[in-house]
Amino acid sequence: MSETTFTFRVDESLKQEFAKIAKLRDRTGAQLLRDFMRDVVRENKEVAEYEQWFRHQVQQGLDQANSGELVEGDEVDARFAAKRAALRRRMAER
Repeated sequence: MSETTFTFRVDESLKQEFAKIAKLRDRTGAQLLRDFMRDVVRENKEVAEYEQWFRHQVQQGLDQANSGELVEGDEVDARFAAKRAALRRRMAER
């Protein structure tokens, strides 16, 4: 991986405080900033992947509803009542 320089301006007192914190963590300021940048990029990727998954789930639900694949409210209530009862039984066994 090739490296490049990233230059930006920051208040001197912030720079000094950041350098102190980096030293306490046995890291350089540059190392902490690189770590932060990697974390931001990773988190952004995870959010984008979740958004894509969620949109797909919504579209799938809309497509099913539009094709008439609907579940009545009473049936949903019954299914989740059964799930709650099963969970309570498992919890009582512990």
